[in-house]
Amino acid sequence: MKFLRGALDKAAPNFEKGGKFEKMYPLFEAMDTFMFTPPDTTKGSTHVRDGIDLKRLMITVAVALIPTILMALYNTGYQANLALVSMGAESAGGWRGWVIDLVGLGYDPGNILACALHGALYFLPIFLAVNVMGGIIEVTFASIRGHEVNEGFLVTGMLLPLIMPPDIPLWQAMLGTAFGVIFGKEIFGGTGKNFLNPALTGRAFLYFAYPAQISGDAVWTAAPDGFTGATALGVAAADGMAPVLEQMTWMEAFLGRIPGSMGETSVLACLIGAVILIASGIGSWRIMLAVLVGALGSAWGLNLIGSETNPMFQMGPEWHLVLGGLAFGTVFMATDPVSAAFTDTGKIVYGLLVGFLTTLIRVINPAFPEGVMLAILFGNVFAPVIDYYVVRSNIKKRVARYV
Repeated sequence: MKFLRGALDKAAPNFEKGGKFEKMYPLFEAMDTFMFTPPDTTKGSTHVRDGIDLKRLMITVAVALIPTILMALYNTGYQANLALVSMGAESAGGWRGWVIDLVGLGYDPGNILACALHGALYFLPIFLAVNVMGGIIEVTFASIRGHEVNEGFLVTGMLLPLIMPPDIPLWQAMLGTAFGVIFGKEIFGGTGKNFLNPALTGRAFLYFAYPAQISGDAVWTAAPDGFTGATALGVAAADGMAPVLEQMTWMEAFLGRIPGSMGETSVLACLIGAVILIASGIGSWRIMLAVLVGALGSAWGLNLIGSETNPMFQMGPEWHLVLGGLAFGTVFMATDPVSAAFTDTGKIVYGLLVGFLTTLIRVINPAFPEGVMLAILFGNVFAPVIDYYVVRSNIKKRVARYV
């Protein structure tokens, strides 16, 4: 490590102001601070609040995402192997089939390693494509603006693959990344200045621009052409809860062994991430609790009302929790410290709004059974307004108290 530190220090003058590679300083600084602690120190009188910075915050969120990533690898491969066995196919075909045949693990759905390998062959290309595109954009904007590369995309680059179907074309994943990072963050000033969640902005763009590749029955399972695997929410919206109950148990849905976006299916993995975020003080328990209260409470009320024409009214609150991306969105998306509400009271109002809208979109609009994405983006837009009125209310109360 001393050799590497010495090499970086020797190369630094070439990238600093006046050096021949001055324009590439953001890229050099990103590599340096990723491998070593930044050498800069604050001079003069300082007020230290805590020891966390942006890099540590993003790394903590990345650690909290590890359980969902592991589950994404396993469940994507499990669904693919299950589909291959049900179709009687002997190989996945293409380069993935060649790799699996070379390793020799086969396509047994009961083999965890076989499922994880098959899932990794779908997840990793999307992960790499998203991060390459996002990294290029981050470095480009940093070079133009003359500041260091922010670590904000570290989390965005992990979230985007997790909220996409496994067989999405790589060029679409890269296009969605570009749209989310540029129009969801960079045009507003970059990390810390965006009012929309960049990952959800990119996914929303893909949903409305290319609905055939990110919705429907045929995109949720990594399997040969001709196999369809609708999400449970899609089945419930079309035919009610009866066929859902025939396909899976509540515990299977809780664990995440169901079709869906790669990282959104396991509530258990999301709960582990929630514990890490709350314990580290990065994720707001107020937002998480408020989202669940708003979503499950409104689901319970609509379930009591019932409807003869809308099958989604049959879904109880316990199923709303384990189907779709409610748990993932609650833990990792709604709690985004930049785009969510900032005040304590505002976090509760914001969370209740997101939860209520999630259920409302799911139940009232069967054509769009997954409502958490639009609900969080809608909440992002109103978060500043919520905080504004909370602050104004607090000011009025203090004025009245001390008159």
